[in-house]
Amino acid sequence: MLSSMLKEHQGKQAARKEEQDLKRKAAIASSNELTQALVDHLNVGVAQAYLNQKKLDAEAKQLHVGATNFAKQTQQWLLLIEGFSSALKELGDVENWARSIENDLRSVTGALEIAYKSARENQ
Repeated sequence: MLSSMLKEHQGKQAARKEEQDLKRKAAIASSNELTQALVDHLNVGVAQAYLNQKKLDAEAKQLHVGATNFAKQTQQWLLLIEGFSSALKELGDVENWARSIENDLRSVTGALEIAYKSARENQ
């Protein structure tokens, strides 16, 4: 009787141990699945962040190229405006020179007219 009780006890212990092993294996499998699901979820976020960063880098490069082109265009406009300003200044200088010549010619014409009238009166 004692030996049958011992065998029964050992059998129950073996059954509990086997049940615990099954539950432990199930718990490990569940934790592995959870870990994998979390990693997959994080990988989706990381992949999206990587794609976003790649797009941002491409747009930043495109913006830099556009800014460089705009700076070159602006420099060309400034040179064009400087040339235009210089041409206007030269036109102003020519206009002043023409006025000066015109005034001198009027003075000479006036002097010649006076001399001509004077010469006619003396004749």
